[in-house]
Amino acid sequence: MVKWDGHTHTRFCYHGSGAELNEYVDRAIGLGFERYSITEHPPLPEGWVPDERLMAELAMPPAELPAYIEYALRMKRRYEGRIELTVGLEMDYLHGNESFSDELMKPYLNVLEDAVVSVHYLPGEGGMYCVDFTADDMRRNLLPVYGSMNSLAEAYFDHMELAIAWAAKLPMRKRIGHPLLIQKFRTELPPIDETLLQRRLERVAGLLAESGVGLDVNTAGLRVPTCGQAYAPDWFVRKCQATGVEVVYGSDSHKPEQAGFGYEWFESATGGKADANEV
Repeated sequence: MVKWDGHTHTRFCYHGSGAELNEYVDRAIGLGFERYSITEHPPLPEGWVPDERLMAELAMPPAELPAYIEYALRMKRRYEGRIELTVGLEMDYLHGNESFSDELMKPYLNVLEDAVVSVHYLPGEGGMYCVDFTADDMRRNLLPVYGSMNSLAEAYFDHMELAIAWAAKLPMRKRIGHPLLIQKFRTELPPIDETLLQRRLERVAGLLAESGVGLDVNTAGLRVPTCGQAYAPDWFVRKCQATGVEVVYGSDSHKPEQAGFGYEWFESATGGKADANEV
């Protein structure tokens, strides 16, 4: 299989590192990676979350998107022949505002090769809130609305199913991002019923197979103390493989030293082979 990191970030990420992309890519080359997808967070609608300070950290401002695309294209040319760099974005599923994302991508459809489509936000107290900011933020702004972690998880997966339907229409290669991100603070919040998680993930696997959307096998949760597990369980990865879903390792690196993190886990989960659909 192609050794491929399909989910990575750059200095255009305001909650990551200011390191240049070559530091990430050089490390990936040293680890034997043959393909590396650059998938930065694009701009969000103005005031998407009520916390202005947090809003400034979540995504690049609109004026920077052209510079990011040019940066990624320049690095792609620079590394040609050494590693395959692909130009992409980590698109948020923006419930009720999908047209914002559609318009955002329009000028770049001729160069965008990859899209990781992620659910980071759910409606909460007076606006949209992150499911991956802090446990306290979830307790304060999401749990009172949904009443329990089980109800919150059901809403999260409902949005994921809508995200898959939206992603299926995108013209580039696409995959659903870190499907168990709702478990990021699992040791600090009430537990989500395991049968619920299994039921919803089995449904997600079926929808991915039907839609042609791939899976981001995201290992970032392994380095989060409050999670301690990948954001896609091994049984789910194998189920996706068995149904022909393209499964792609993702380090979700926000610092150069995170490039390639947890790849051994991915190899173990996949039995050391990628899906036959991977190209």
